[in-house]
Amino acid sequence: MNKDSRKFCMITTFYPPYNFGGDGIYVYRLSNELARRGHYIDVIHCVDAYQLLQKKKIQGDYPNHPNIKLYPLKSSSAFLSSLCTQQTGIPFFRRTIKRILEQNSYNVIHYHNMSLIGISALGYGNAVKLYTMHEHWLVCPMHVLWKYNREVCKKRSCLTCTIRAKRPPQLWRYTGLLQKMLKHVDGFISPSRFTKDKHLELGLNIPVRHIPNFLPQNKEPLNTIQRGKVDQDNRPYFLFVGRLEKIKGLQNLIPVFRKRKEYVLLVAGEGEYEGALQKLSENDHNIIFLGRLNNERLRELYHGAVAAIVPSICYEVFGVIIIESFAMKTPVIANNLGALPEVIEGSRAGFLYSNDDELIHTMDKLASDPGLRKRLGMRGYQAYLKYWSEDSHIREYFNLIEELQKKRHSKKVS
Repeated sequence: MNKDSRKFCMITTFYPPYNFGGDGIYVYRLSNELARRGHYIDVIHCVDAYQLLQKKKIQGDYPNHPNIKLYPLKSSSAFLSSLCTQQTGIPFFRRTIKRILEQNSYNVIHYHNMSLIGISALGYGNAVKLYTMHEHWLVCPMHVLWKYNREVCKKRSCLTCTIRAKRPPQLWRYTGLLQKMLKHVDGFISPSRFTKDKHLELGLNIPVRHIPNFLPQNKEPLNTIQRGKVDQDNRPYFLFVGRLEKIKGLQNLIPVFRKRKEYVLLVAGEGEYEGALQKLSENDHNIIFLGRLNNERLRELYHGAVAAIVPSICYEVFGVIIIESFAMKTPVIANNLGALPEVIEGSRAGFLYSNDDELIHTMDKLASDPGLRKRLGMRGYQAYLKYWSEDSHIREYFNLIEELQKKRHSKKVS
């Protein structure tokens, strides 16, 4: 290890390929970007948690840089280990985690999704500690502030909400464990200002820094594809990308495209709500489900779409789909909720909507004006390079680490 290299420990419930959503992908991207820059990264992640929740085989190829070492946590009973952790907040694998932290001289311990690792792990180790808020789990046992599986949470009723969702209430949340463990963390990172404000509004007294997520620049050449056309009739298409869950709002797009048959909606993703969505749109031949796609095919589809549509009806922590679209010079139409507006407004490269009429008006506007679409797409690409590229993110990331290290040093001196 050279003098400029640092050693990081990433602790997270999910890490690719044992991964569902954006939290694991972020840890994967951050770890490999740091490794590419000469640092050394150990990743502790829970295979048990993934196997408990996912019945399908792992999918995708996620090669890691040689500077990355993985510590997968796995037992003979995924159900038992996960239930114990979920109920008590104490890691089922606490001895393993403590041993790894004690045997390595880490400069930084970075916590991510801790739901089935255990909140008590925040007290392990002595390095500078970071925690990234990938979800609202610190203030919501359901992770996403989605109440009774029907609406965003505006007034908390955590116990009844958890029971209605058929999940066992987390006993540790009714003790002082959370506040006790949060004191061990030097700095919290929020991908959006909305998420930062929401955590503070809901009672957490913690130091939070807003650092947006990033998307690595893909310098590989893109296969040619005609912009805006997808089928034999050459109808313009719009693109939805994401997990097929109720909170992602795809069900609200289906009636819109039922009215506007001159447009095609391509759906890239899979999830537990997929069957219901396909049934809902079974007679709508302009709505096409493509399943899970690789990165190259997604880039092609982003590139060719009139716009990507992000119809989420929950409080998104960030809008990674938005910056994926911007990276391909394609504008975005997003629901006016959660963290999505600040990404759209900060880039001036898309539109927000609050009802179906506004959505349809925006779709017509972009489909009929290729010049506007091109201008917005270029504006989004420039915003991506400025705010959401790896260089921007890593710079802010290390600025925070330096500040926290100095703060620790000054406390020792005083």
